Amino acid sequence: MYIPPFDTTSYSTTTQSPNPSWTCGQRVDTTPAGKDWLGDESAGWKVCSTTEMDQTNLNKLLNSGVLPRPMSLVSTISEDGVGNLAPFSWFNTVMNYPPVISFAINHNATGSLKDTTANLKNGQGFAVNIISKAFIENANSTAVDAPPKFDEWALSGLTKEKCIRVQIRALRVKESMECKLYKPIDITHPVTGEHNSTLILAHVKYFHVRKDMLTSRGAVDLTKFKPVARVGDISYARVGDTYRIPVPSWAKEEGKIQEALKTLASP
Repeated sequence: MYIPPFDTTSYSTTTQSPNPSWTCGQRVDTTPAGKDWLGDESAGWKVCSTTEMDQTNLNKLLNSGVLPRPMSLVSTISEDGVGNLAPFSWFNTVMNYPPVISFAINHNATGSLKDTTANLKNGQGFAVNIISKAFIENANSTAVDAPPKFDEWALSGLTKEKCIRVQIRALRVKESMECKLYKPIDITHPVTGEHNSTLILAHVKYFHVRKDMLTSRGAVDLTKFKPVARVGDISYARVGDTYRIPVPSWAKEEGKIQEALKTLASP
């Protein structure tokens, strides 16, 4: 199958939402985008029971259906000083105060803990990096199923930096978040009782952000940062065009909302 080269001319722009004239309570099938999306719904639905699916098909649906997922690159160190670098797509923010992020680590095929999981619990500290388009190949190389105690830094070509917190021995990739382990949660299968993964809650202690990546308002500039997302199997995606939709304010829009609901309720 022919895959064309990466399009370096594409960039993100900000536009109106897909349905700018949408009003409170309006059905999906009454908008142009909604009609297009519902076009083949007549083909019916497939209901999949997770207790009856094998792990391969279950993983296939989750990875391709829950997306886009942000990508992280986690750096740790073993008690005997061996570095470890690994990417994770089961990753996201949890809350902003205190700043807590999460990522889940599956066990090895043999059932043993991965180096990242073992290292996270040793108190040596760790750092989490958001992956950008410019170094996705570097980050992807660290996903190799290398033997235990293999240092993936050598493969990555990424730059090592010391963390600010002196008690952290683990090195970080530039532009990372220095973290402290908040809580590890062992995920146990509710039916079989198997323990196949660990959810890590991490307290972010320091952000390292390049100044030229920030907007005048202090936010990260998406068009410069170019973060990477995971979208299933071995596929990645970049963030394309964005659109802005204001969050409704009851204090400002109560009258409009009530009027729209009255219209919907009338015969």
